[in-house]
Amino acid sequence: MPHSNCKSMAAGLLITAALFLTGCQALNPEPETSLYQQLGEREGIADVVEDLLYLIVEDERINHQFKGMDVAQFHRNLTDQLCELSGGPCTYTGRKMRELHADMAITNTQFNALAENLILAMEDNDIPTGAQNRLIKQLLPLYPDIRNL
Repeated sequence: MPHSNCKSMAAGLLITAALFLTGCQALNPEPETSLYQQLGEREGIADVVEDLLYLIVEDERINHQFKGMDVAQFHRNLTDQLCELSGGPCTYTGRKMRELHADMAITNTQFNALAENLILAMEDNDIPTGAQNRLIKQLLPLYPDIRNL
């Protein structure tokens, strides 16, 4: 399959997933609790990120991309980013996604592996499915910058 078709297919899958997730929310409206609150506020988000780090280490599909990173800084930056994206009082001060991932040549498989691990980490922390979907929807716009498309 030509490379451009793979990009189109991946983008189409992400758009389909976003539409599906949005549709699921319309069928099952959530209470007025904010996404930030549903994620357990900063402490809950930090717990999810910590569990995500353990899953990354164990995942042969992506762990090589994270070798040599400053784990404490990664934890802090990702916690701040998810906190901000979920409507919390945090401010992400890390590098821009395109700049950060420019030399990593991240594949669709690696991107999806990290997304799968994030979902597993949220499930392990009893984050409601609706809140998981809402967070993933907030992360979808970052896809082109992470993949550097």
